[in-house]
Amino acid sequence: MRKPQPNSLLREPLLYRLRAFVAKPANLLLVFFLFVLAVLSLLPMVTMLSNMFTIHMGIEKRQYRMSTGDWTYVHFQKLFEGGDWSRVNFWEPLKNSLIVATGAGILGILIGGSIAWFITRSDLKCKKFISGVFVFPYMMPAWTLALFWTNMFQNSKVGGGNVGMIESIFGVCMPEWFVYGLFPMIVVIGLHYSPFAYLLIGGILKNMDATLEESATILKANRWTIIRRVTIPIVMPAILSTFLLIFSSGFSSYTVPVFLGSAVKTFTLPTKMRALIQAGYEGQGYIIAFISILFGCVILGINQWFTGKRKSFTTVTGKSGQVSLVKLRKANWPITIALIVFTCFVAVMPLISFALESIIRQPGNYSFSNMTLHFWIGTEASAYETGMIAGILLNPTMWEGVGRQVLLALLVALIVGTSGMLIGYSCVRRRGSRLSRSVESMAFFPYLMPAMAFGTIYLAVATSENFRWMYGTFGLLILVSVIKFLPFASRSGVNSMLQIAPEIEEAATIFGVPWHKRMIRILFPIQKSSILSGYLLPVISVMREVALFTLLVPKPRYLLTTMLFSFNETGYAQYGSAVTLLIILIIMIINWVTNKLTGASFDKGIGG
Repeated sequence: MRKPQPNSLLREPLLYRLRAFVAKPANLLLVFFLFVLAVLSLLPMVTMLSNMFTIHMGIEKRQYRMSTGDWTYVHFQKLFEGGDWSRVNFWEPLKNSLIVATGAGILGILIGGSIAWFITRSDLKCKKFISGVFVFPYMMPAWTLALFWTNMFQNSKVGGGNVGMIESIFGVCMPEWFVYGLFPMIVVIGLHYSPFAYLLIGGILKNMDATLEESATILKANRWTIIRRVTIPIVMPAILSTFLLIFSSGFSSYTVPVFLGSAVKTFTLPTKMRALIQAGYEGQGYIIAFISILFGCVILGINQWFTGKRKSFTTVTGKSGQVSLVKLRKANWPITIALIVFTCFVAVMPLISFALESIIRQPGNYSFSNMTLHFWIGTEASAYETGMIAGILLNPTMWEGVGRQVLLALLVALIVGTSGMLIGYSCVRRRGSRLSRSVESMAFFPYLMPAMAFGTIYLAVATSENFRWMYGTFGLLILVSVIKFLPFASRSGVNSMLQIAPEIEEAATIFGVPWHKRMIRILFPIQKSSILSGYLLPVISVMREVALFTLLVPKPRYLLTTMLFSFNETGYAQYGSAVTLLIILIIMIINWVTNKLTGASFDKGIGG
């Protein structure tokens, strides 16, 4: 009998392992997504990094007297050591971004955390109403509150001479720093993310062990001491995580600084990044984009370091008793009325403001004689007579933008939802392997990038010599949106698949059920609600997104959200308010459908 050759002995186990690896669908999916995510996330990043060190055609070529494509460090020297240029284009915007992010984080926690305490730890009246209305601003884009702020407080001294509701009705002219600049940016971003703080902190307060506070009460500690020495330390992880998330969002915010800073030339890093790129200083714009990405990574690292520093953050035990609510006594109704007025101001008044601004001919005049429905249903004939374009409901260009935005949202949701489900399945089935960890990390990587910086990365790719055909195409918007919003769907997919025991699928495998039927007939029905949220949430994200598309659309009126900026920049504020109201209405309808299909109750908060 012939002995087997050594090479064949080595080759057979290798082939066996390869066949066993290929036989598992989860392995094939992981390899596929690892390749796709590496190409679509890492390679564009490399392209942007190379653009930081090269000369671009246009003003850079003429100013530095170098050839297009030459390698240089001049962008760094100009941006960091360029005297007044460096101060105006980098250091002051960086300082402004840090001030806005820090102020918004503190304000969001103070407002959201305080309301969370009143809802969960006191006998406050009208809890359901306050809780339900308070979270509503978080469902709206942040720039809607910025527009509302200008509609309310704009005065004749700033902002082109237009008059807001406060000056028109009460004759009070607000100071410039109150209307435009860093202060309103902090307030608007803080208000927008305060419901986020309310949900995170309130969830922990609601489930916290009541005996911890009861023990302090038995020891004769007063209420403020209990809050300071017991309650706050327990919820400190949620407070820090919330602050870091709001800080990151405020630091990377683009739309709010555009609306509230452009009139007084107050720039943040995202707005200065766009201004530099559009002015032809692309190398310096890419450097700012890279710095913004670094900030996102550092913030995530700080959050992970802090949560890993302590051994336990346990707040829910088996010994918790009934929560004893703090009695507000005579202060109950005053606090309740104050919170109702506050929540209605930030949730209901914006809608009323946009409705009024969309039907007045001359800004600042709210008399009935100055009201018209032209901006909604005006025809071409009446538009020609009044020197304005047709109303948004009868404007073909408007409906083309609506159609493109809705189509983009549906296509992105289909791709993102399916990819997120498959990534979740494959990562959970190969949990702990290096391949699984790599795919899960790369799918989450786009979340660390600010939307403006992420759009800048793909702008660098689309304007490169080999990929110029991509710029301005609908396919580029789909690609960028899919990669940017994939982290939400992938996390949803991972969380949903972690709840399904592998024995369920193994039983179907024993009976010879194919993999695709196991997914469609078993796994998907079990976690239908969670998986559907991975499909529907990207729709809302695309419908409200501006910063991601602002550098990539060929014309301002290409999409509904970028059309809003076009109207406001060209002086058609009434059309801008009408478009804003239309976008909010679409988002509300989508959110209602999402709740009905998935059973989610985000709009009910934690007080219901």
